[in-house]
Amino acid sequence: MEYNYRDIEKKWQEHWKQTNAYRVSNNPSRPKCYVLDMFPYPSGAGLHVGHPLGYIASDIYARYKRLKGFNVLHPMGYDAFGLPAEEYARETGQHPAVTTAQNIDAFRRQLEHIGFCFDWEREIRTSDPAYYKWTQWIFLQLFDSWYNRKTQRAERIAALTALFEQQGNAGHECPGDRTLQFTAAEWKSYDETRQREILMHYRLAYLAHAEVNWCPALGTVLANDEVVNGVSERGGHPVIKKKMRQWFLRITEYANRLLEGLERVDYSEALKEMQRNWIGKSQGAEIKFQIPNPKSQSPDPKVQNGGAEFAVTVYTTRPDTIFGVDFMVLAPEHELVSRITTAELRADVEKYLDYVQSRSERERLAEVKQITGCFTGAYALNPFNGRPIPVWISEYVLAGYGTGAIMAVPCGDQRDFLFAKHFNIPITNIIGDAFNGEEANPTKDAVLQHSDFLDGMDMKTAMGLVADKVEELGIGKRQINYKMRDAGFSRQRYWGEPFPIIYKDGIAYPADEKELPVELPFIEDYKPGEDGEGPLANVTDWVNLAPGIRRETNTMPGYAGSSWYFLRYMDPHNDNAFADRAATDYWNQVDVYIGGTEHAVGHLLYSRMWTKALHDLGYIGFDEPYKKIINQGMIGGSSRLVYRIRGTNTFVSQGIKDQYETDELHVDVNIVDGTELDIAAFRKWRTDYQDAEFILEDGKYICGTLLEKMSKRLFNTVNPDDIVEKYGADTFRMYEMFLGPVEQSKPWETKGIEGVHRFLKKLWRLYVDEQKGLIVKDTPATPEELKVLHKTIQKIDGDTSSFSYNTAVSQFMICLNELTSLKCSKRSILEPLLVLLAPFAPHVCEELWHLLGNTTSILDAAYPVFDEQYVKESTFTYPVAINGKTRTEMGFALDADNASIEQEVLANEVVQKWMEGKQLKKVVIVKGRMINVVV
Repeated sequence: MEYNYRDIEKKWQEHWKQTNAYRVSNNPSRPKCYVLDMFPYPSGAGLHVGHPLGYIASDIYARYKRLKGFNVLHPMGYDAFGLPAEEYARETGQHPAVTTAQNIDAFRRQLEHIGFCFDWEREIRTSDPAYYKWTQWIFLQLFDSWYNRKTQRAERIAALTALFEQQGNAGHECPGDRTLQFTAAEWKSYDETRQREILMHYRLAYLAHAEVNWCPALGTVLANDEVVNGVSERGGHPVIKKKMRQWFLRITEYANRLLEGLERVDYSEALKEMQRNWIGKSQGAEIKFQIPNPKSQSPDPKVQNGGAEFAVTVYTTRPDTIFGVDFMVLAPEHELVSRITTAELRADVEKYLDYVQSRSERERLAEVKQITGCFTGAYALNPFNGRPIPVWISEYVLAGYGTGAIMAVPCGDQRDFLFAKHFNIPITNIIGDAFNGEEANPTKDAVLQHSDFLDGMDMKTAMGLVADKVEELGIGKRQINYKMRDAGFSRQRYWGEPFPIIYKDGIAYPADEKELPVELPFIEDYKPGEDGEGPLANVTDWVNLAPGIRRETNTMPGYAGSSWYFLRYMDPHNDNAFADRAATDYWNQVDVYIGGTEHAVGHLLYSRMWTKALHDLGYIGFDEPYKKIINQGMIGGSSRLVYRIRGTNTFVSQGIKDQYETDELHVDVNIVDGTELDIAAFRKWRTDYQDAEFILEDGKYICGTLLEKMSKRLFNTVNPDDIVEKYGADTFRMYEMFLGPVEQSKPWETKGIEGVHRFLKKLWRLYVDEQKGLIVKDTPATPEELKVLHKTIQKIDGDTSSFSYNTAVSQFMICLNELTSLKCSKRSILEPLLVLLAPFAPHVCEELWHLLGNTTSILDAAYPVFDEQYVKESTFTYPVAINGKTRTEMGFALDADNASIEQEVLANEVVQKWMEGKQLKKVVIVKGRMINVVV
């Protein structure tokens, strides 16, 4: 009976499916373990061998915890909304619902062939109305909430309106308009329109007009990282800046809790640092600079005729540098730019604004070779000494960061220094050697001690004193700022969750919860609506509910459904709630979450914010979604290259290519064996190569190699279906883990899989003889066999719990070699070995488990327990030397006395041979180390 992995794997996958072996119940009587993968976006390309890396790691851990007695939740679903599906629909004429369903079917088939222990009865799809009903419901809870900074939690809008009626907004600064102040009487005097306008400035989900990256060709707003050099990353279409009505999530209100929460979770330090940097907490002061009426300003800063008509606020982490401010820079989008620009410079400013319109935020923030900016003609006044300061605009200042304005201190900041030098702005040298005329010295404490009250102070003291002065003079205040901005939540797309919002005479109201879900209507034309609205604007029967009443035509972004999906898995078929509180209390936080670092500051931050909001509102009992996160590395594609002699259809082998002028081309790795090209397959691969000629070396065409990201464009993707067909799912699973640590990136090399496949065939032969069948016996195990087993239990248990799967696979190989050498066929050894191996290679282990006579599944076996007594050493093998030169080895009991050891050594044939009949002088015995016979 041979190891027929294809039949074995098909048999057990079907059996597990028929018996619902992976069905999980919410059973509070059992300890739980929640193991989750970041769910995939089901693209038409399907999975390549790099995708399952994290899934295999989580699957091994889930199976391991089940064997340890835990009730394990290990679900899978699909992040099914998004722009790629909509674009594919435009290109192919198919509806995104159709292509998404097809892609999901293909993904599931691939996943099932690898043998994952997913509870498919809990599968979710974010594009399913039964799912996005609850995404819409959660949005309504955010819309109906505000963040109370005093209690540090989200509360209902009703509580806020009650406060307004009693005391106005005193003590509750408006996050959307910090200048807004009103009394209780004033609040009561406002009409409904004004009151709802004010409440919108407080809501966690709010509507605002914002400048966005608008791509007319795609008909949607693009995120900053989707715009490159003024065009869309997808398709290369022009992108312009446009003021549009957009929904936002007020994640900035949770900034400090998001930071504090990082201290209570098990994330890598690198991931935590990414989130800390993204949130960007800093302490400093906000300071107001008055700008006299620019109409009366003169280029001569001494001539000041105007009154202080405008004021601009800057935020600085170094208020002590206030006396070194030589100019001010506003974001080009700053609301004051048009008002303070002088008539003489208006044309220059407008020309510069046109230039900035074509620049993405990413490009503006990057280190640029060319410094750009424009003078407005206006001057601000230093609030401490009244010194006039020229006001410039530049693309490196963004309206959404801080206040959209900075005070520039060239003698203490390198970027400010370079800007001043480029535009010949006079620099005040008041720090001495901090400025040498060539470059700023940012490492030097820029404490501007020319002022009387700062004279002689250290930087920390000076900063504190200036901040105090700022508040004392009423020109500003101490301030904690965050670099993170509120999350844009609108997309002018079709394939996304509709907003449960209706407009009555232009005012936003929540839809009735009884009407959820607000279903996405079927459309065939995805062109944008008028004035940049999404395609839904064209579905007039769906949009217009009654005269003056219409639906929101934007849709939610992709991260809407992914921000809370881990909660739905806990109770996926509940029609009355996103999840029952008993279910969320039982499964609680995700114990282990596995996914890529590309989601470190996007999905993870939003998911953490949604969890905190749901906790604040009393729907769940925890405020961090994931206890532990593991970021799996990337499996790189080992590309194969061929070399075509320029201007011909002749290809020359890699070793002799330098003799010719060639072009380097990628070739499909699946028609290359190692580095040797299958010439016949190459000619069939593409029609333009069917008549190709080849110049070989040693009768072979050898390809070049290059490690790159796996991509269909580079022809270096490997389909897991092909690997599973050729070697089996168990081999594929173990090989992916054997490649290296889960967190590390590594190259895929198909040829290396042979070694793991040989291991499984060798394992099979330890249990089964091809002629005799099962050869396992019930005879007692020897101490040597027990030692091998328990060393392996100890190693595999530790490695599996710590996700050290590559070393675990190595230990299995060592164990198998040792048991083979011992000719072990004992049930008491080989049966627990299968349980240890089952999380890694479940199919072959289930087959052998049943061949051993077990009638229940190995999935429900008890994990072997390590017993230290079997691995304690009772003997020691000594190197035995004659006159200092080692000639043999001999084993003795640890408690053997020197006299008996010496007697056995001298009687040994090898020792007698090397003594050559000479007179014995002495035998030196160093316990536990060595023996030396001196003659």
